[in-house]
Amino acid sequence: MTDLSSVRRELRREQRSLRVHRFFRNRQAVLGACIVLLMLVVAVFAPLLAPADPLAQTVSNRFAKPGTAGYLLGADKLGRDLLSRIIYGARVSMTVGLSVGLSSMLIGMTVGLYACYYRVLDSILMRICDGLSAIPSTLLAIALMAVLGPSTFNVILALSIVYIPRMARISRSAALVVKEQTYIEALRSQGASATRIIWRHIAPNILSAVVVQASYNFANSIITEAALSFLGVGVPAPQPSWGNILSEGREVITKAWWMVVYPGLATAIAVMGTNIFGDGLRDILDPHTN
Repeated sequence: MTDLSSVRRELRREQRSLRVHRFFRNRQAVLGACIVLLMLVVAVFAPLLAPADPLAQTVSNRFAKPGTAGYLLGADKLGRDLLSRIIYGARVSMTVGLSVGLSSMLIGMTVGLYACYYRVLDSILMRICDGLSAIPSTLLAIALMAVLGPSTFNVILALSIVYIPRMARISRSAALVVKEQTYIEALRSQGASATRIIWRHIAPNILSAVVVQASYNFANSIITEAALSFLGVGVPAPQPSWGNILSEGREVITKAWWMVVYPGLATAIAVMGTNIFGDGLRDILDPHTN
C-alpha cells in the first residue's frame, strides 16, 4: 500500500513538472499570464503608481489634453488626472474579475458535482440553471443590479449569479464522464462515502475544465462590469471604474477623445490578456495536445 501511494505521488509530481514545462513552451499562455500579472500588479500597487489622487479636482485644468499641464493621459471634465483614475479603475476590474471567477468556480463546481452524483438534485439544480441560462447574461446582470443597487459588492454578487449556471453545467458534464469510469464503481462497491468519491476522485479529474472556464468568467466579468458601470448601474461615481470613466467620456467625446480611448484600451487589453491566458491553459491542460 505504501509503495502504491509513493507511485501515485511520483506520478502527480511528474504531471506537475510536465505541465510547468508545457506552460513555458506555450507562448500564448506566457503572454496572457504576463498581461494578467501586469494588471494585478497595477491594481495592488495603485497608490504607488498613480501620479495623483484620482478624486482630486482642478477645475481650471478641466479637459486638459494629454501631455499638457502635467497630465500624461489628459484630464476629465472636473480636472481629475485620467491616468490615476484608470490605474485605480484597474482595482475595481481585477477585484470583480477575481471574485467572480473564484466564486463561480467554487459554487458552480459544487453544484455540478452534486447534481451529477444525485439524480434528485440533478433534476432540481439543472432546471434552476436552465432558467437562469435562458436569460441573456447582460440583461440578467442589469436586472439583478436594478434590485440590488449600484456597488462593487453587488456587481460581484450579480455576476456570480450570472456565471454560476454555466460553470455548473460544464462541471456536471465533465463529472458525468468520470462517474462512469470503472474505478468509481469499484469504490462504491467497497463502501466509499459519496463525499469521498465526489471530492477525492471526481473533482480532481474535472479541475482542468473548470479552471479554464473560470478564466473565461474572469474576462467576461471585467467587460460586463464595465458595461454595467457605463450604463450607470454598476460601480457608482466618484469611485473610478473603467466603465463609468467611459460613460463620462461618451458625453464629451468630440472634445475629449482621450476619456474614451484610454479606458477603452485598458479594458480591451485586460480582457484580451485574460482570454489569451485561458486559451493557453486549455492547450496545456488538454491531455490530447503535445
